[in-house]
Amino acid sequence: MLRGISLLTGILFIGGFLNAQSDSLKFSDDPIAAMLDSLAHNRYIESLPKQQTQHNNKFHYAADSIPTADPAVVESRLAKLNAASPFDLIYNEDVQTYINLYVVKKRPLVEKMLGLSQLYDPIFEEQLDKYNLPLELKNLPVIESALNPSATSHAGARGLWQFMYTTGKMYDLEVSSYVDERCDPYRSTEAACQCLRDLYNMFGDWQMVLAAYNAGPGTVNKAIRRAGGGKKSYWEIRPFLPKETQAYVPAFIAANYVMSYHLEHNLYSAIPRKAFSDIDTVAVKQQVTFSQIEAVLAVSQDELEFLNPEYKLDVIPYSFTEPYKLVLPIDKVGPFVTNEQAIYDYIKKDTAMAAMAIVEVKTTHTVKKGETITSIARRYKCSVTDIRAWNGLKSNYIKPGQKLVIYTPERVSSSTDSDTAEKDPKEKSGSTSTDAQKNSTKTKTSDPDPGKNDPAPNSSGAKYKYYTVKKGDNLYTISKSTGVSVEQLKKLNGFGDHFVMHAGDKIKIAKI
Repeated sequence: MLRGISLLTGILFIGGFLNAQSDSLKFSDDPIAAMLDSLAHNRYIESLPKQQTQHNNKFHYAADSIPTADPAVVESRLAKLNAASPFDLIYNEDVQTYINLYVVKKRPLVEKMLGLSQLYDPIFEEQLDKYNLPLELKNLPVIESALNPSATSHAGARGLWQFMYTTGKMYDLEVSSYVDERCDPYRSTEAACQCLRDLYNMFGDWQMVLAAYNAGPGTVNKAIRRAGGGKKSYWEIRPFLPKETQAYVPAFIAANYVMSYHLEHNLYSAIPRKAFSDIDTVAVKQQVTFSQIEAVLAVSQDELEFLNPEYKLDVIPYSFTEPYKLVLPIDKVGPFVTNEQAIYDYIKKDTAMAAMAIVEVKTTHTVKKGETITSIARRYKCSVTDIRAWNGLKSNYIKPGQKLVIYTPERVSSSTDSDTAEKDPKEKSGSTSTDAQKNSTKTKTSDPDPGKNDPAPNSSGAKYKYYTVKKGDNLYTISKSTGVSVEQLKKLNGFGDHFVMHAGDKIKIAKI
């Protein structure tokens, strides 16, 4: 919003090519259609179940029916909406084009936006009412972002209302390493209402406000000058506006029509993943991660990301001035409030656990009758490749009574490491160069006689170079930065298919 280029732009046109001799030049794609296509496949849209085909089917359409309305009927319906609206919701061919786009070509997306509207419309309506703005503006995010709070345009606009960075800052939206309030449905909606109010105070006409929201007030003022003759209405200056802005108002009118008359076109709301009545907010009084919240409240990280899209790194930071909010399913709010201190205590313990060292635990497994190398790998949560590498096997063949060395990662405190070093002087795995992690590998056995000559990946006393895992790291990024292959990293550290790394962990990257 307030930009020359927004998420709606399907094709960029260079002004030098649009001369008097190029009247026949046409869009290679419609900007609204291009925007809808770009947003048709995202996790917010795709997460919604399919439509409720029979619910509210008051017109008794067949499930696969795509009813269209006579233009005169559409015009009369828009006239009813217009009579109760401060917007000029007129009917013309351009508006009909976008109505057809929604009710014919983009039916699945419209049905899923109808489902998402059950979560976001109450947020929009509350703020629009607070600022005494027309409620029809709740449909502006339909054409801005297809109701995707994480939508990002090629120009950098983000969120339901598509704020550019600088415009977001003008309306006090925080954008930091942890938080992007342009993606916060609550904060961005209030900012959008403030912006729309300011534009109305500037132009005094809602169609002009829409044009200015899309292209910027400077672009609209230039169009007014170019139109000349005192022309100041949107439809009068429309030929002098950018192509995208020429499409913007007809698309907005069409969105209001479709969201009001979807049943008449056999369009039904998808089952909402969450409705507004299903959620509530709590204040968070210390830094917390989504994984920690998942552990204590049994709310999946995917659900937390869906409800809290403003947190960029799945971390809610601590604020000294005003606590950040956490949106939760309503049935989890009570447990959070009741057990708030216990949750924070757990989080502190979990954070302490994350700071603990990882050591390799050696297990000697005796193959039993009926076991396969695959079943053993599954039992120890490692891979078949790992077992073969640890034991120097050239194939997957194993036999009963055969002893296999298995390595699994385990977190231990520094004191535990020291105690282990004193009690178990025969450890074979490599050690770190720090006192806290010397002789950090422990050995356990599932058999009475683990044997002294079992193969191990390293010779006794071998030392390694270590890499400290950073937030956001994975084996691929570590491989790229260190030059050590992913397979070698897994072999050096005994990582199976289901290993977990945390920021602060130290992993081996090479022998010294």
